[in-house]
Amino acid sequence: MTDVDAARPDAVRATEALSRPFSVRGLTSRNRIAMAPMTREFSPGGIPGQDVAEYYARRAAGGVGLIITEGTYVDHDSAGTSDRVPRFHGADALAGWAGVVDSVHREGGAIIPQLWHVGVTRAEGAPPVTGAEPVGPSGVSLTGEPKGRPMTQQDLDDVIAAFADAAAAAERLGFDGVELHGAHGYLVDQFLWAGTNHRTDAYGGDIAARTRFAAEIVAACRAAVSDSFPLFFRMSQWKMGAYDAKLAQSPEELDTLLTPLAEAGVDVFHASTRRYWLPEFDDSDLNLAGWVKKISGRPAVTVGSVGLDGEFFQAFQGKGSPVAGIEQLLERIERDEFDMVAVGRALIADPEWAAKTLAGRTGDIDPFSAEMLKSLR
Repeated sequence: MTDVDAARPDAVRATEALSRPFSVRGLTSRNRIAMAPMTREFSPGGIPGQDVAEYYARRAAGGVGLIITEGTYVDHDSAGTSDRVPRFHGADALAGWAGVVDSVHREGGAIIPQLWHVGVTRAEGAPPVTGAEPVGPSGVSLTGEPKGRPMTQQDLDDVIAAFADAAAAAERLGFDGVELHGAHGYLVDQFLWAGTNHRTDAYGGDIAARTRFAAEIVAACRAAVSDSFPLFFRMSQWKMGAYDAKLAQSPEELDTLLTPLAEAGVDVFHASTRRYWLPEFDDSDLNLAGWVKKISGRPAVTVGSVGLDGEFFQAFQGKGSPVAGIEQLLERIERDEFDMVAVGRALIADPEWAAKTLAGRTGDIDPFSAEMLKSLR
């Protein structure tokens, strides 16, 4: 960034940096602002209703370029752990999603669903399939204790097929792409992380082997959709309850992780961090998204406490977060460290966050309150 760039008003910088369209395969977002996936549990029976459609459409009407939906369960008995999280299978749930797509498109937004399997984080006896056993790579919880059972080859094949079927359904319904949830200690991430993957077969061992399951899911989804349909992949170093966890300790290890995924068909990596401004490795101020883009050559989405002064974990403690500036975000996107920014709680707080930010009306943005999580507004 030059001295001239720094001297420009942030409103002008925000407009110039964030209002540029972003395109990948057949998807075009009108700007660089995405809505981050956030589990809301307002879909009784796993069916997204009109209120869910209106919730997403309000964000599209408020200027968001790309909606990434909350995580949605693929068609596998052990995939979920709540009957209020939406499914991405079954005629009733897919009909609900068709309504969501139409509502967002009418407001000028693009939309992709996030496809999800929770793995060993599933609570035993929980809906939607109460008798389903938690499964994972090694029958080990995120804290290293025995839980559930290790997946057989048939289990792996079934889950891969479930992701591919969901990706194909998303394209049929008119979505603009899909995101595969490979982050935060859920099933795909459980295979990527040495802390939960103790397998001695072809799906365990070094980083390259631990990536095999994720790469097979990506390849199956790529084969199930058309060439114009992009695949996003969400990844993270941290896990729920293991915030210092690392998939890769160095850029070289990250390269080993990313290369099979990119070769399998990932078009965009969505790199989840708790604070987007923190450097990922020593001797560089690049964040995780920046490193992912540099190493993989693929576009990257950054996320993590954008527009708010306070982490999302505080919301679980009933705490709010005041509005924060995005000067560092603008500096990073101006130098093309990453390609898009995903905004989470700030968009729960204010559906017009994108429009207000692009217009320089940051003083009008509503702060986040944990009370807002109790309803779809």
